[in-house]
Amino acid sequence: MGGLVDIGANVLHAQFDQDRIDVLTRAKTAGIERLIITATNLQAAEDSIRFLTTLRTRRDVPHLYTTVGIHPHDAAQATPDWQHRVTTLAEQSDVVAIGETGLDFNRNFSPASDQRDVFAGHIDLANATDQPLFVHDRESHGEVLRMLQERETPPHNVVIHCFTGTAQELDDYLAAGYWIGITGWVCDLRRGQSLRDLVPRIPLNRLLIETDAPFLLPHDLPRDLLHPPIGRRNEPAYLPHIAATIAGLLQVSKATLIKATTTNAITFFRLPNEAADAPAPP
Repeated sequence: MGGLVDIGANVLHAQFDQDRIDVLTRAKTAGIERLIITATNLQAAEDSIRFLTTLRTRRDVPHLYTTVGIHPHDAAQATPDWQHRVTTLAEQSDVVAIGETGLDFNRNFSPASDQRDVFAGHIDLANATDQPLFVHDRESHGEVLRMLQERETPPHNVVIHCFTGTAQELDDYLAAGYWIGITGWVCDLRRGQSLRDLVPRIPLNRLLIETDAPFLLPHDLPRDLLHPPIGRRNEPAYLPHIAATIAGLLQVSKATLIKATTTNAITFFRLPNEAADAPAPP
């Protein structure tokens, strides 16, 4: 089945501009076999697709894929043709999910009405394109779930990325049959304690893991494991540390956790198997 899958990393973020390829080779060395780039707007999605074409035959980086969508922070900037553009981009073979999309009422960088309109459009597009939905929910107080379930055709293949919600929200998402993405926030013994308490409630067959790099650097990561530039930048190479923390909370072996989450990611995103995924020999 292969190594780890990082289901969400912002690989094209400016923090990686100076050493992006090094970051990816370190990820591969650390055991990350597959990595899904998170697109937060349509320009980022187009850039991701172009970037992937330059690395397709390389064996020293993870197998790379991307999402296509508009983050709630960027909802107010959505152009009138955004749905057509998402539909067109989703036809590319490297695209494995619609998103990142959802609601963020914590920062409200876009008006709530714009967030709702754009999120509703993404839900319909995921159904129309038969793609999984990569969802952001920060302090929507249940509205993300309501919007998902109130559509004429509620989507069934949904991951709640970077989950940091309440016990009730977790139970409701699991009851709906959704998947839960957990990041290095779980490694924070202070701010992440509520999430640490909830992780054991997540069935192993509904769990996905991610770094959300360059954000959410695990707070307990030993300094000697940090790659330059040393600071608060997270990297996909740190996913094994996150996996070990989650395994401990679930009281399973790290190997069991890796096998389960890899199987889950391949199932959720419909990733090809390793033999089909590998580049042809020269």
